[in-house]
Amino acid sequence: MKIFTGNSNQKFAEGVSKYLNIPLGKVDLRKFSDGELYVAFDENIRNEEVFIIQSTNPPAENILELLLMLDAARRASAKKVIAVIPYFGYGRQDRKDKPRVPISSRLLIDLMAVGGVDRIITMDLHSPQIQGFANVPFDHLYSSIAVIDRLKKLGLNEDSGCVLAPDVGSAKMSQAYAKRLNVSFALIDKRRPKANEAKVANLVGDLNNKHVLIIDDMIDTAGTICNAADTAIDNGALSVSAVATHPVLSGPAVDRLKNSSINKIILCDTIDVDKNKHFDKLEIISVANVFGEAIKRVVDGTSLSSMFKE
Repeated sequence: MKIFTGNSNQKFAEGVSKYLNIPLGKVDLRKFSDGELYVAFDENIRNEEVFIIQSTNPPAENILELLLMLDAARRASAKKVIAVIPYFGYGRQDRKDKPRVPISSRLLIDLMAVGGVDRIITMDLHSPQIQGFANVPFDHLYSSIAVIDRLKKLGLNEDSGCVLAPDVGSAKMSQAYAKRLNVSFALIDKRRPKANEAKVANLVGDLNNKHVLIIDDMIDTAGTICNAADTAIDNGALSVSAVATHPVLSGPAVDRLKNSSINKIILCDTIDVDKNKHFDKLEIISVANVFGEAIKRVVDGTSLSSMFKE
């Protein structure tokens, strides 16, 4: 087994490497003078199981770099080539919601297949059904294994705490958290007039005199999370904490979160967050160990699903 990383999240890859006690492999990643990418493995990988760690968040170079690394590994006679994608970008574009648009997540998986991928490992997909686009093993991990212990320290119960799903899409994930934390559950019925804009419609559940946890798979522009927090406060919540796996944090997200009624924002390190986006309310939890354990189990041929059983 050998582990390599692209440029999207090197700190995360170092965490995986540390957990496995295996040094990151040597790979030459640079640009030609015209801006084209250059990829070359600087060590022998023949007959090795090669794990390539790379999130596919913007810029799009991250995707191309991953594809080039997959192709280079296959052509170097690697036994197996596994793409480890902490954050699966373009995962929200999983269907044709209007005429003349692409199904981007399907295209991305098809490109990986052409590149020679033998397995894909990722975490908390926005649309879990995109696993069906792949004709290779697709391991879907959950951040809850790392986050739940942090949330249990809050000491909430069914009377004092509530998990709030900010929209119907996050309901299943939120219900799983509510069950494991033994707190109540509430849901916001959200209407989205256009992309990256959310409007709260109705609240289902009781938030009065409760400490509220808003659970979602990602925070992008933070409109959904902030609207949900305002709804919680308006309905009598004592405090609001937001929990999400992927810190996309695009556009006005940081300013919105800073000025929001949210007391604490807990995110994971699937995307490398620039230092200029760090602020007092933000706490980042690493899920590198979760991926490290998953990689170990893939190599050993043991169950991944048992990682997430209570």
